[in-house]
Amino acid sequence: MTDRAETYTKSFIEQLPKSDLHVHLDGSLRLGTLIELAREQKVKLPSSTQAGLKEKVFKRQYKNLEEYLVGFRYTVAALQTPEALERAAYELAWDNIDEGVLYVEVRFAPQLHVNSDQDMDRVIQSVNAGLSRAKLEQNTLQEVRSGVKPPFEYGIICCALRQFGRHYSPYYASLYDVHPYTPAKEVYPIASLELAKAAVEIRNRRGVPIVGFDLAGEEAGYPAEDHQQAFDYVHRHFIKKTVHAGEAFGPESIFQAITDLKADRIGHGYYLFQIGAITDGHIQDKHRYVRDLAEYIADRRITIEVCLTSNMQTNPRIASLEHHAFRKMHKANLSTTFCTDNRLVSDTTVTKELHLAANTFELKRRELKDIIIYGFKRSFFPGTYMEKRSYVRRIIDHYELIEREHFGQIEPKQ
Repeated sequence: MTDRAETYTKSFIEQLPKSDLHVHLDGSLRLGTLIELAREQKVKLPSSTQAGLKEKVFKRQYKNLEEYLVGFRYTVAALQTPEALERAAYELAWDNIDEGVLYVEVRFAPQLHVNSDQDMDRVIQSVNAGLSRAKLEQNTLQEVRSGVKPPFEYGIICCALRQFGRHYSPYYASLYDVHPYTPAKEVYPIASLELAKAAVEIRNRRGVPIVGFDLAGEEAGYPAEDHQQAFDYVHRHFIKKTVHAGEAFGPESIFQAITDLKADRIGHGYYLFQIGAITDGHIQDKHRYVRDLAEYIADRRITIEVCLTSNMQTNPRIASLEHHAFRKMHKANLSTTFCTDNRLVSDTTVTKELHLAANTFELKRRELKDIIIYGFKRSFFPGTYMEKRSYVRRIIDHYELIEREHFGQIEPKQ
């Protein structure tokens, strides 16, 4: 068998078992659902039609990150009731199941949804209820019960924010009210620590599969170290960590994530190799700094959650997908997995992301398989280690069955 790249069809990739380790609930609503929820909760949208919203808000291309984030004003506003959160989570689970995504880690910032009608506990439980209902429906199907297809599994990741304003939510406004004489920079980590404590308590008391803790938001000027106490807390309670880093800031942000916050995975990591993006004047040999950082990440198998379409949309300076940093990540043998980030805002699916990656970067069959399977291996799977090993084995067996049906034989290890 020749060691060459294939041309992959979307149909083939759609059949493969897949994971999505980086997908935001509030960025992944169905457009029709957003319109309905907005109408019910009297949220004013720029348009009442799907075509109008695609033209004015949810575009294929954005001018910058600020324009990309506009849509979240409307999706978050529409997710302010338990029923809305449960519905959004349920539909997101089925959108994944329908394209062969068998494991998903849904992340969101619960504090954006806390209001006078729902506390943190209710918010998280509502999301879990939607995901759990979809899982039950899928896993009671005959093809899953008979072992023909692996079951659908999920985990929940709670997101803390690097910074926020009073207008973000009633919860954040109340924090400013309680701490009127405290600088905003000191209020941010208070919210993160409170979320960390809630995540541990709700996981332990309610049995909700909260598998990860995240830090999201603007990187420049809002360093990871400010939130170290929250990440130390979840670390001591065995909740794994992923951090948005290197999405719109330089390598130092990634360094902070893996040192100050002990990140197990990195969200985006796009600027890992951008030597020109280093701003710390104490770093004299910038080339060595980046080289050593990449080597450390590779050696420790700190997985990077790559979001191709999202990166292209929020970084207009990227001339074309061929110039995406994934090429360097792959060459450096980094552990990577492809994710959607936001299915609605980026108008994408896991199948689309993998199809783009496989054909743009001419991934060989073995390379594509390794990347997909590593998404399962580096997941924050909610079960025991042995349960995770058994699940991954079933995924590999299912993958090889589809590969054999499509190509006639599986790609041997090199």
